[in-house]
Amino acid sequence: MELLKSEYNVDIDKGELEITGLNTYRMLLTAEAKEKMEKSGFATSITMDEGYAGGGGPVFPYDTLHRWSRDNFGPIRIPSKNMQIALNDFTYTVYERAIRVYEKNEFYVKDGKYFLNGQPVTSYTFKMDYYWMMGDNRHGSQDSRYWGFVPEDRVVGKAWLIWFSWEGGPRWKRLFRTVK
Repeated sequence: MELLKSEYNVDIDKGELEITGLNTYRMLLTAEAKEKMEKSGFATSITMDEGYAGGGGPVFPYDTLHRWSRDNFGPIRIPSKNMQIALNDFTYTVYERAIRVYEKNEFYVKDGKYFLNGQPVTSYTFKMDYYWMMGDNRHGSQDSRYWGFVPEDRVVGKAWLIWFSWEGGPRWKRLFRTVK
């Protein structure tokens, strides 16, 4: 198993290898590692998993304008209270749900124009702060890359313990300390 990590950069401890059947595995490989594995004879055949092709399938905002994937996402601007955005095709799909569902507006496009509560508009100013939630297992987490922004009134709980801290390496003095 050390060979997988040293030669092909597959980290078993991070869930990058899964046994799916007799002599059948699912693993997270770069194109370079796949080619190297094929040339070395380590694997007799490698088939791309369509669920991982393009970085794990469709992600927020689920449109054809943003060519984002779970591994190559953004840039994205997270809405904050009083932040104003210009409305256009590119911003509409990103912010539509927050404006319509969380900020409780009738919001739609008709004949290339944007309407807010029945009135034509060219910009929108947010009423709340929003958060971008990320899971700790990049390839195994359902997070904001899939569901989008989380409004402040939906965040429940309070951080109270620093479980792990990293800045160029572990910051040992911060581990298992309470948040002040």
